[in-house]
Order: sequence, then structure tokens, then C-alpha cells
Amino acid sequence: MAIKLSMINMKGGVGKSTLAVNLAWHFAGYDTWKGKRILLIDLDPQFNASQYLLGVEKYSKIIENKEETVFHIFEQHNPSFKEINLDNVIKSVVHYTDKSTIDILPAQLELAYTLKNPGDKVHNLKKFLDKVEQNYDIVIIDCSPTDSILTEAAYLCSDYVIVPVRPEYLSSIGLPLLYQSIQEHKRKYPDSNIEIAGIVFNATDDYSPEEDKSKINVSEVAETLAIQVFENEISFSRSYAKGARENKPIFRTSYARWEKSNEFLRFTKELAGKVGIK
Repeated sequence: MAIKLSMINMKGGVGKSTLAVNLAWHFAGYDTWKGKRILLIDLDPQFNASQYLLGVEKYSKIIENKEETVFHIFEQHNPSFKEINLDNVIKSVVHYTDKSTIDILPAQLELAYTLKNPGDKVHNLKKFLDKVEQNYDIVIIDCSPTDSILTEAAYLCSDYVIVPVRPEYLSSIGLPLLYQSIQEHKRKYPDSNIEIAGIVFNATDDYSPEEDKSKINVSEVAETLAIQVFENEISFSRSYAKGARENKPIFRTSYARWEKSNEFLRFTKELAGKVGIK
């Protein structure tokens, strides 16, 4: 069984897509996790993770050629969408010689249609993942910042939730909403074992005292909700934006500073230890 991780925060702009894509690259690209097979699922209609991981040109061809995406998994039983073929919906990104792989289930803007017309679609992604899960060791789900059918679909597929938080004013605003959302999911699905692995401070810049105040505020809210905060933080670096343009991870982005790359690796190792990835 794959270990399934969702990147969720009810507040936008916290770096979920950057975190998801770089985690995929780290688990596949480092000898520490040699031979790992990674699937990244993009559940955000803004499709940032899809463009980041595939590159703009390759992603654009998928859309231009009207290839199936995660949108079609949700809409596969919709009478308005005929001749859907999900056999090739998962796209290959990279295959390493040590058998490590990264695949992606991309998103597209039309996924917003599913939000407007949820119907009885929430289980479609879980049913699809059940069929392909044996092909992967780790599944990473990049979620949109809304409590919607897409969020519930992610919950159904997930073992753990990672919560990226930027230490800034109102940074804790989404935490109680997320906690309440997960508790409601567990009441609805008593067999669900989903857990919050922890909060990671993302895009920190050591701007004190405002950043320190925000971290204290988040930590206080996290303690009240019994949510752990990761020891390792991920500081701001323009190399992440540059990596998105080059569709490369931080450790392969041109002129990225070593300490920034090593910082993300330390977080990846801490996360792996918490969720049992060896």
C-alpha cells in the first residue's frame, strides 16, 4: 500500500504546490529513498503543480490535445462527457535508472466545473486510486484552498495531511477550519484513519518581530488543536520560482544556494520519519 499525503490549507498562497512538487522530486531523486515510485495528483483547478512538474510546453500539449486529466475522473459518469478513456490519464514525468519514478495525474481549469456541479462524484478519485495504488510507494496530493468536493475526495484518498503555513498576519486563519473539516470527515466516515502529520512553516524570511509573532500564534493554535509543528522550516528563496520555470526541484535549479536545497532535504527527512517512509 502506498503512503498517501495531502498538502492542504484552507488559506491560499502558502506554497502547497511548490511543497508537493519538491517532495515528489526529493523522494524520487535522492538515494535515501532509492527506488521509490511517486504519483503526484493535482487537485487544484489552477493546475500550478501540473505546470511546475511537467513544464509549460508539455502541459499545454496535454490540454491542446484534449487528453484526459483528473477532471475526467470526476466526470467519467457524466452523460455530457462521452468517450472518456482513463487508461492514459496518468502522465510519466521521469524514470530513473534505479527504478525511481515520478508520475502525475494533472489538473485543468475545467476542474472548477466539478466544484459547481458536485453531484455524486466524491468517491470517483478514490475508486480510481484503488486500481493503480499498487504501482506506487508514495502518493502526494496537491489540494485547492477550499473546503469542497475536491477536499473531501482528497481526505478519502489520504493517510496524512501536511499543512503548509506562511508566518504572516492571519497565518493561522485556516487551521481551525481545516481541523473542523477533518473531524467532520471522520464522523461521516468512521473507518477513516486520516491524520494531520503536522504544520510546516513555509517561505519564512526571518523578518522579526512580525514573523516571530505569527509563528507563536500558529503554534498556540496548533497546541490547542493537538497538531504538531515540524521542527524544520522552509525559508523563502527565489530559486523555487526559478525552479518552477525550469521545471526542476530546488536541488537541481540553476544557481540555487546549497543551504536552501539542504534545508528542504532536512524537512523531507523529518516528514519521512513521521509518516513511515523508508
